[in-house]
Parts: sequence; structure tokens; C-alpha cells
Amino acid sequence: MSVSISMTVNGWLHEAAVEPRARLLDFLREDLGLTGTKEGCGTGDCGSCTVLLDGKPVNSCLTLAAEADGASVTTVEGIAADGYLNPVQAAFVDAGATQCGFCTPGFIVMATALLDDIPNPTEEEIRYGLAGNLCRCTGYDKIIRAVQTAAAGDSPRIPLRPNSDAS
Repeated sequence: MSVSISMTVNGWLHEAAVEPRARLLDFLREDLGLTGTKEGCGTGDCGSCTVLLDGKPVNSCLTLAAEADGASVTTVEGIAADGYLNPVQAAFVDAGATQCGFCTPGFIVMATALLDDIPNPTEEEIRYGLAGNLCRCTGYDKIIRAVQTAAAGDSPRIPLRPNSDAS
């Protein structure tokens, strides 16, 4: 048995039939090919799978695809606009706020949502706002600095590069 869903993902309408227990994470990665959203823990503890559901951050590993029916979903791939990285993405690159990069999409999505809610957060607000995301590599300092840079409007303007593997 499957259920029909319809949602807007990164500005594009998608209609599909999914199993009732299909997770939003799996729908995004497997059905739509949006592999920027990562599965870290599968239990909602690490934040690697964070996406925006109607503008609010959610763990896509804990959200059923059917729960997003009729909603707007934004993944890390949908955050960039007009051929450039968004300010949070650019600040992460500029600050070297990534190492292995596995947690980066979740942090970028969460930081983008944080700055939408609090355009000029204090360091404490940034730390609290990102608390649901875990990183084992960076020690968080560069991540915090990147969010501060994005909030201050000091992010470099970095163009998107075409995928060299595309044919």
C-alpha cells in the first residue's frame, strides 16, 4: 500500500507515491536524488539530516514523507540562490568551518533558519540555536565564527560551480 504525496522541494513541485512509513530523508535522497541531506544517527540526535519544512528546521530522519504532503521543503541544495552560495554557505567555506563535511549540510540549514529568526544573534544564541547539530571534527569554533560572519553581512560572494561529473 502506498500514499500519494505532493510537496514543493527547493521550489519545485514533486508528486509521488510513497510507503506510509517512508521517511522524508529517504524520499529526498533516494527518490529525488538530493543527497546533500545526510543520515548520521537515524534517531534525531545529530542534526545531519536537518531540512526546512515550511521554513522551520526538522530532522528529516524522524519526519515521514507523508507528513510533508502539501508542504514546502528546503534542503541544503535549495539554500543557494541566483548562482551563488548563500551567506551562511559562503561563510562556512571562507572560515574553514568544515572538515569531513558530513555534518555541514545540517549546520548550514539550521544556521540559515536561525538567522531568519534572529538576524543578529549573540554567540550564546548561535550556540543554543545550533545545539541540535553535532560535529566530531571542528570543535565548533569555526562554525560559530562562520555564523557570526554571515550575520554581520561579511560573507564573501562565492559562485556555484557546475558539477564536473555531469554529462
